[in-house]
Amino acid sequence: MKFVDEATIDVASGKGGDGSASFRREKFIPYGGPDGGDGGRGGHIFAEADRNLNTLIDYRYARRHEARNGENGRGADQYGKAAEDVVLRMPVGTIITDLDSGETIADLAEHGQRVMIAQGGEGGLGNLHFKSSTNRAPRQKTPGKPGQQRKLKLELKILADVGLLGMPNAGKSTLITAVSNARPKIADYPFTTLHPNLGVVRVGPEQSLVIADIPGLIAGASEGAGLGHQFLRHLQRTRLLLHVVDIAPFDESIDPVAQAHEIVEELRKYDETLYEKPRWLVLNKLDMVPQQERAARVKAFVKRLKYKGPVFEISALTHEGCMPLMRSAYEFVASFHEAEPDKDPRFDTISGDDDDQA
Repeated sequence: MKFVDEATIDVASGKGGDGSASFRREKFIPYGGPDGGDGGRGGHIFAEADRNLNTLIDYRYARRHEARNGENGRGADQYGKAAEDVVLRMPVGTIITDLDSGETIADLAEHGQRVMIAQGGEGGLGNLHFKSSTNRAPRQKTPGKPGQQRKLKLELKILADVGLLGMPNAGKSTLITAVSNARPKIADYPFTTLHPNLGVVRVGPEQSLVIADIPGLIAGASEGAGLGHQFLRHLQRTRLLLHVVDIAPFDESIDPVAQAHEIVEELRKYDETLYEKPRWLVLNKLDMVPQQERAARVKAFVKRLKYKGPVFEISALTHEGCMPLMRSAYEFVASFHEAEPDKDPRFDTISGDDDDQA
């Protein structure tokens, strides 16, 4: 599913160093002449595409990026040192636009692509350059040129890495609120989520993933029932599905196992490829289950479901178990940057039939 991730940053390249007006002063060498060196170049700022990044979240916190100025020139023909360049790593697919002019500066389409987004100022000239047959002792020098200052808009059309699916009121919106910056509407009635919500989950320095909360599915969704049908296609581009199940439904007549099978059956009817996608079981609302009963209830649920894949026990409301789940999801998604297998055999999926294995 494509979403737009945006950020606005200010960049300022370095000013060039000033040239030097100096004369050679040594014993026994009269009329030594000019020896002022040039100033060094100011630092450039580059944007570089990195396939290991998938969001612009870091640029929402670090908005100002500056390069250093070049060194001034000195006597004895010493040129100033050029400043180091600054490289801003961005996800592949980032479009960089100058907010003042509206010009598109770069479209980072390939891994490793590097584009200059702010040019450093050239260094000034020392008086060595102004020496001539008629000007033996020039005192002219030029200052370094200023660097560029720009306000840039970064726009990334990204695909959600992880999709949440489950029945209405399974706790998907609460989960995405607990782990990300998304703030979807949350209420105690079904179909609170009327459109997909996107959240960026940070699991470590420069480690993040994109998670999508899809409106709840019900039986018949593949034929158009409820709100889920129009959003099922959005799950097809995710790397991983997290099947969120309410382990402690308020209504005792509701069977969570039967509901889990209904969801999986809708995936199978809609698209076999979607059904075969890696899918993990997330048992939510453990805070509603007495501590002494949790292990037995989870074991009985998984046994009835005949599920043999990864099982995560969480409480989205209290945040219990949420970040371990996200870290595991990140590690799984990150593995796709190394290779693109059609299906990873290490992870089983929920069966849509009581007689099937996971």
